Amino acid sequence: MRALTWTGMKPPPSMVVRTVTPTVNLRRISFRTKRICVKATASSGTAVSGGEVVEAVELAEIGERSKKWKWKGEYSINYFVKDSPEEVTPASQTVLLVHGFGASIPHWRRNINALSKNHTVYAIDLLGFGASEKPPGFSYTMESWAELILSFLEEVVQKPTILIGNSVGSLACVIAASDPQRDLVKGLVLLNCAGGMNNKAVFDDWRIKLLMPLLLLIDFLLKQRGIASALFNRVKDRDNLKNILTNVYGNKDNVDDTLVEIIAGPANSEGALDAFVSILTGPPGPNPIKLIPEINKPVLVLWGDQDGLTPLDGPVAKYFTSLPGQLPNFSLYVLQGVGHCPQDDRPDLVHERLLPWLDQLSST
Repeated sequence: MRALTWTGMKPPPSMVVRTVTPTVNLRRISFRTKRICVKATASSGTAVSGGEVVEAVELAEIGERSKKWKWKGEYSINYFVKDSPEEVTPASQTVLLVHGFGASIPHWRRNINALSKNHTVYAIDLLGFGASEKPPGFSYTMESWAELILSFLEEVVQKPTILIGNSVGSLACVIAASDPQRDLVKGLVLLNCAGGMNNKAVFDDWRIKLLMPLLLLIDFLLKQRGIASALFNRVKDRDNLKNILTNVYGNKDNVDDTLVEIIAGPANSEGALDAFVSILTGPPGPNPIKLIPEINKPVLVLWGDQDGLTPLDGPVAKYFTSLPGQLPNFSLYVLQGVGHCPQDDRPDLVHERLLPWLDQLSST
């Protein structure tokens, strides 16, 4: 997820019509005529979504199979890997999953099995999140996360990799892929890409302009330790967190106790408060609008149309939806009824677009 204010705004229907074919639009409208539910808990490895079975990785398996890697020989980074049970073929890809703000590896639990049937899947907890280290006094930046990703590809994965990110994880992947010195990224999949590490990035959105005095006040207050601690404790309260997540997801039924625990658990670890403050008050980082033209690798963008954090009528999404006709390496699909975290909100719709794209990438 991204550290942005919920706007509650919905995009105009014309945006959806402009970015998907009529056939796809009709299929997706039919989905909305009935209640969609994708549920997965720590004790259940399967879920039903739109009549399809989505096999989720058990949280216990993620914990047991996770490994540690030392970034820069200093910071402990948690990661997970699952190989394809079938023999590796030329069509097999290596992918790295990169979560968003406040999330961690388990946020991909509904995608790992679908991807690992034919591909090798890595997932990482960014520094400051999940089971990775949260060093005191560390100044978090988008550039540092991008550098972490590139170092992980060099030292652990050791082969060209397709980066799949959500929210600020998407932006970190964009920054990593735009590095001209290291050719480590084979392709990009961006799920509701963030415009920056925090609100200060989206300066040309009228909603952010309107809220800017309040945001600057919040920045000031967060630098007061007592106030920051009280606010953080309120945010990570499970009831409050569930309300926040309900606003972030299009599929409200998918905001269950397991999801709340995935977000709340790491927030209680040492260093989580410092990370929270540094991320919200730090520099927003490079603008993806300036970086995307520098990337010549294949790019797939999936965008939930019910996203109130990076809405379709906001400047970042407007830019991305304008690209399919301009850049030959660029594909974009709008997912109807889906919020800011498509991979967990409606994994079936994500897999419907992602898996064929990976197969096509292999054939070309």
